[in-house]
Amino acid sequence: MTSRPVPAHAPRPLIRDMTIDDCEAVARVRVRGWQSAYAGLMPQAHLDAMDVAADAERRRGFFTEAGAVVNVVAERPGPGVVGWAAYGPYREDGRRLARGEVYAIYVLPEQTGTGVGRALMAEVLTRAAAAGHPDVALWVLKENAPARRFYERAGFRPDGAEEPFDVDGVAVPEVRYVRPLSPPAGG
Repeated sequence: MTSRPVPAHAPRPLIRDMTIDDCEAVARVRVRGWQSAYAGLMPQAHLDAMDVAADAERRRGFFTEAGAVVNVVAERPGPGVVGWAAYGPYREDGRRLARGEVYAIYVLPEQTGTGVGRALMAEVLTRAAAAGHPDVALWVLKENAPARRFYERAGFRPDGAEEPFDVDGVAVPEVRYVRPLSPPAGG
């Protein structure tokens, strides 16, 4: 299937809460996002083995679990769901902290540079501030320069923390980025 690039001046996508019916579309976004963004940064065999149906089943399982994870999707007329983000409390040593954490933010590769990622990030940051998080952290592959530029443009900065992420026995280094949040207006 060939996709035509979306013009950079495309209208802002609709951002809404994810529903269980979105699990397959979110899995497609996640799998294609990983395969595009992480090519050359982690074992190709791992990326090639990613399966949308299996990922959709995991998404359904995660979605039905009660918890503090907030999932939002971006959609456009025609293609439907074109991006996904998830955030919640920062997790450290099995504890949840006051800090928020962006667990995931992915867009379909043909949507890169069209404002979908920016719209998802703006929604996550607004919701995290409204939830009272003083700041938000995220982990990004150290060698993923495009993602690091995206996060830096969104106001995130590396704080010096670094950890390996194990992918099929290969240690892929990640760095932590943090962004302070302003309290909600009137709060």
